[in-house]
Amino acid sequence: SYVGIDEKSFRRGQSYISLLVDLTGARVLDVSEGRDEQAANQLWESLGNEQTNQVKAVAMDMSAAYQKSAENHAPNAEIVHDRFHISKHLNEAVDKVRRAEHKALQAEGDDTLTNTKRLWLYNTENMDQEQRQGFELLKKLELKTSRAWAIKEYFRWFWEYSYAGSALKFFRKWRSWASRCRLKPMVKVAKTLNNHLDNMLTYFRHPITNALCE
Repeated sequence: SYVGIDEKSFRRGQSYISLLVDLTGARVLDVSEGRDEQAANQLWESLGNEQTNQVKAVAMDMSAAYQKSAENHAPNAEIVHDRFHISKHLNEAVDKVRRAEHKALQAEGDDTLTNTKRLWLYNTENMDQEQRQGFELLKKLELKTSRAWAIKEYFRWFWEYSYAGSALKFFRKWRSWASRCRLKPMVKVAKTLNNHLDNMLTYFRHPITNALCE
Protein backbone atom coordinates (compact mmCIF):
# COMPACT_ATOMS: atom_id res chain seq x y z
CA SER A 1 0.00 0.00 0.00
CA TYR A 2 2.97 2.32 0.49
CA VAL A 3 5.81 2.47 -2.02
CA GLY A 4 8.79 4.70 -2.69
CA ILE A 5 10.44 5.53 -5.98
CA ASP A 6 13.93 6.97 -6.09
CA GLU A 7 17.00 7.33 -8.27
CA LYS A 8 20.53 6.13 -7.61
CA SER A 9 23.75 7.10 -9.36
CA PHE A 10 26.88 5.02 -9.83
CA ARG A 11 30.11 5.13 -11.82
CA ARG A 12 30.83 8.62 -10.47
CA GLY A 13 27.36 9.87 -11.26
CA GLN A 14 27.53 9.01 -14.96
CA SER A 15 24.82 6.36 -14.84
CA TYR A 16 21.47 6.22 -13.09
CA ILE A 17 18.90 3.64 -12.08
CA SER A 18 15.40 4.03 -10.68
CA LEU A 19 14.05 1.71 -8.04
CA LEU A 20 10.63 0.95 -6.62
CA VAL A 21 10.52 -0.08 -2.96
CA ASP A 22 7.79 -1.62 -0.82
CA LEU A 23 8.01 0.68 2.21
CA THR A 24 5.86 -1.60 4.38
CA GLY A 25 7.61 -4.85 3.55
CA ALA A 26 11.09 -3.27 3.39
CA ARG A 27 12.04 -4.77 0.03
CA VAL A 28 13.04 -3.67 -3.44
CA LEU A 29 10.27 -4.47 -5.91
CA ASP A 30 12.09 -3.67 -9.13
CA VAL A 31 14.90 -1.67 -10.71
CA SER A 32 15.06 0.02 -14.11
CA GLU A 33 17.79 1.81 -16.03
CA GLY A 34 17.63 5.61 -16.17
CA ARG A 35 15.73 8.19 -14.13
CA ASP A 36 13.16 9.50 -16.60
CA GLU A 37 9.46 8.87 -17.08
CA GLN A 38 10.11 5.77 -19.17
CA ALA A 39 12.18 4.24 -16.38
CA ALA A 40 9.40 4.96 -13.89
CA ASN A 41 6.79 3.51 -16.24
CA GLN A 42 8.72 0.25 -16.39
CA LEU A 43 8.70 0.03 -12.60
CA TRP A 44 4.95 0.50 -12.32
CA GLU A 45 4.23 -1.89 -15.17
CA SER A 46 6.20 -4.59 -13.38
CA LEU A 47 3.55 -4.57 -10.64
CA GLY A 48 0.49 -4.83 -12.84
CA ASN A 49 -2.81 -2.96 -12.59
CA GLU A 50 -4.27 -4.98 -9.74
CA GLN A 51 -1.42 -4.09 -7.41
CA THR A 52 -0.96 -0.48 -8.50
CA ASN A 53 -4.65 0.19 -7.88
CA GLN A 54 -4.10 -0.79 -4.24
CA VAL A 55 -1.27 1.68 -3.64
CA LYS A 56 -2.42 4.38 -1.20
CA ALA A 57 0.63 6.66 -1.42
CA VAL A 58 4.03 6.89 -3.06
CA ALA A 59 7.05 8.73 -1.66
CA MET A 60 9.29 10.50 -4.16
CA ASP A 61 11.38 13.59 -4.74
CA MET A 62 10.01 16.50 -6.75
CA SER A 63 10.81 14.89 -10.11
CA ALA A 64 8.16 15.82 -12.68
CA ALA A 65 8.87 12.58 -14.55
CA TYR A 66 8.26 10.38 -11.51
CA GLN A 67 5.14 12.31 -10.58
CA LYS A 68 3.59 12.06 -14.03
CA SER A 69 4.31 8.34 -14.19
CA ALA A 70 2.76 7.75 -10.76
CA GLU A 71 -0.36 9.71 -11.67
CA ASN A 72 -0.78 7.63 -14.83
CA HIS A 73 -0.09 4.22 -13.33
CA ALA A 74 -1.30 4.49 -9.72
CA PRO A 75 -4.39 6.71 -10.00
CA ASN A 76 -5.57 5.98 -6.46
CA ALA A 77 -2.25 6.86 -4.84
CA GLU A 78 -1.39 10.19 -3.26
CA ILE A 79 2.07 11.59 -3.92
CA VAL A 80 4.17 12.38 -0.86
CA HIS A 81 7.26 14.45 -1.48
CA ASP A 82 10.07 12.93 0.54
CA ARG A 83 11.06 15.14 3.47
CA PHE A 84 14.74 14.21 3.18
CA HIS A 85 14.88 15.39 -0.42
CA ILE A 86 13.24 18.65 0.67
CA SER A 87 15.89 19.00 3.36
CA LYS A 88 18.51 18.51 0.66
CA HIS A 89 17.05 21.40 -1.36
CA LEU A 90 17.17 23.65 1.70
CA ASN A 91 20.75 22.67 2.49
CA GLU A 92 21.81 23.36 -1.08
CA ALA A 93 20.25 26.82 -0.88
CA VAL A 94 22.13 27.59 2.35
CA ASP A 95 25.38 26.41 0.79
CA LYS A 96 24.88 28.69 -2.21
CA VAL A 97 24.51 31.63 0.15
CA ARG A 98 27.64 30.51 2.04
CA ARG A 99 29.74 30.15 -1.11
CA ALA A 100 28.79 33.58 -2.41
CA GLU A 101 29.42 35.24 0.93
CA HIS A 102 32.68 33.38 1.46
CA LYS A 103 33.93 34.60 -1.92
CA ALA A 104 32.99 38.19 -1.07
CA LEU A 105 34.63 38.02 2.35
CA GLN A 106 37.82 36.48 0.99
CA ALA A 107 38.12 39.37 -1.48
CA GLU A 108 38.34 41.59 1.61
CA GLY A 109 40.88 39.32 3.32
CA ASP A 110 38.29 37.87 5.70
CA ASP A 111 38.46 34.08 6.24
CA THR A 112 35.54 33.83 8.66
CA LEU A 113 33.72 31.23 6.57
CA THR A 114 36.77 29.14 5.65
CA ASN A 115 36.25 25.43 6.41
CA THR A 116 32.76 26.00 7.83
CA LYS A 117 30.67 24.25 5.16
CA ARG A 118 29.84 21.20 7.26
CA LEU A 119 28.81 23.27 10.26
CA TRP A 120 26.01 24.93 8.29
CA LEU A 121 24.80 21.62 6.86
CA TYR A 122 25.11 19.31 9.86
CA ASN A 123 22.38 18.97 12.45
CA THR A 124 23.70 20.54 15.63
CA GLU A 125 22.83 17.39 17.58
CA ASN A 126 25.43 15.54 15.48
CA MET A 127 28.26 17.94 16.39
CA ASP A 128 30.79 17.31 19.11
CA GLN A 129 31.17 19.85 21.92
CA GLU A 130 34.04 21.75 20.28
CA GLN A 131 32.17 22.07 16.98
CA ARG A 132 29.01 23.18 18.78
CA GLN A 133 30.84 25.89 20.72
CA GLY A 134 32.55 27.21 17.60
CA PHE A 135 29.30 27.19 15.69
CA GLU A 136 27.49 29.12 18.42
CA LEU A 137 30.08 31.90 18.09
CA LEU A 138 29.81 31.82 14.30
CA LYS A 139 26.02 32.14 14.35
CA LYS A 140 26.23 35.33 16.41
CA LEU A 141 28.08 37.13 13.63
CA GLU A 142 25.98 39.22 11.25
CA LEU A 143 26.36 36.88 8.30
CA LYS A 144 24.02 36.25 5.39
CA THR A 145 24.82 32.58 5.78
CA SER A 146 23.60 32.67 9.37
CA ARG A 147 20.26 34.12 8.25
CA ALA A 148 19.93 31.46 5.56
CA TRP A 149 20.73 28.74 8.09
CA ALA A 150 18.10 30.08 10.50
CA ILE A 151 15.45 29.97 7.76
CA LYS A 152 16.42 26.41 6.90
CA GLU A 153 16.40 25.30 10.52
CA TYR A 154 13.05 26.89 11.25
CA PHE A 155 11.49 24.86 8.45
CA ARG A 156 12.20 21.65 10.39
CA TRP A 157 9.17 22.44 12.57
CA PHE A 158 6.93 21.89 9.55
CA TRP A 159 7.26 18.13 9.99
CA GLU A 160 6.43 18.22 13.70
CA TYR A 161 2.75 19.06 13.23
CA SER A 162 0.07 16.40 13.50
CA TYR A 163 -2.40 17.92 11.07
CA ALA A 164 -2.08 19.33 7.58
CA GLY A 165 -4.07 22.47 8.47
CA SER A 166 -1.62 23.44 11.20
CA ALA A 167 1.35 22.67 8.95
CA LEU A 168 -0.15 24.87 6.23
CA LYS A 169 -0.44 27.83 8.62
CA PHE A 170 3.16 27.33 9.65
CA PHE A 171 4.33 27.07 6.05
CA ARG A 172 2.69 30.37 5.11
CA LYS A 173 4.51 32.09 7.96
CA TRP A 174 7.81 30.45 6.99
CA ARG A 175 7.34 31.27 3.30
CA SER A 176 6.73 34.94 4.13
CA TRP A 177 10.02 35.10 6.03
CA ALA A 178 12.00 33.25 3.36
CA SER A 179 10.50 35.30 0.52
CA ARG A 180 11.45 38.60 2.16
CA CYS A 181 14.98 37.67 3.25
CA ARG A 182 16.67 39.09 0.11
CA LEU A 183 18.83 35.97 -0.20
CA LYS A 184 18.17 34.71 -3.72
CA PRO A 185 18.79 30.97 -3.10
CA MET A 186 16.42 31.03 -0.11
CA VAL A 187 13.78 32.98 -2.02
CA LYS A 188 14.05 30.47 -4.86
CA VAL A 189 13.74 27.39 -2.64
CA ALA A 190 10.72 28.92 -0.88
CA LYS A 191 9.05 29.37 -4.26
CA THR A 192 9.90 25.78 -5.24
CA LEU A 193 8.42 24.36 -2.04
CA ASN A 194 5.33 26.52 -2.40
CA ASN A 195 4.80 25.11 -5.91
CA HIS A 196 4.91 21.58 -4.47
CA LEU A 197 3.05 22.29 -1.24
CA ASP A 198 0.05 20.05 -1.93
CA ASN A 199 2.30 17.01 -2.21
CA MET A 200 4.13 17.99 0.96
CA LEU A 201 0.94 18.25 3.00
CA THR A 202 0.00 14.69 2.03
CA TYR A 203 2.74 13.63 4.47
CA PHE A 204 0.31 14.29 7.32
CA ARG A 205 -2.10 11.71 5.93
CA HIS A 206 0.63 9.28 4.92
CA PRO A 207 3.81 9.86 6.99
CA ILE A 208 6.14 7.96 4.67
CA THR A 209 9.65 8.79 3.44
CA ASN A 210 12.24 7.32 1.12
CA ALA A 211 14.71 6.69 3.94
CA LEU A 212 14.43 2.97 3.20
CA CYS A 213 15.40 3.60 -0.43
CA GLU A 214 18.47 5.46 0.74
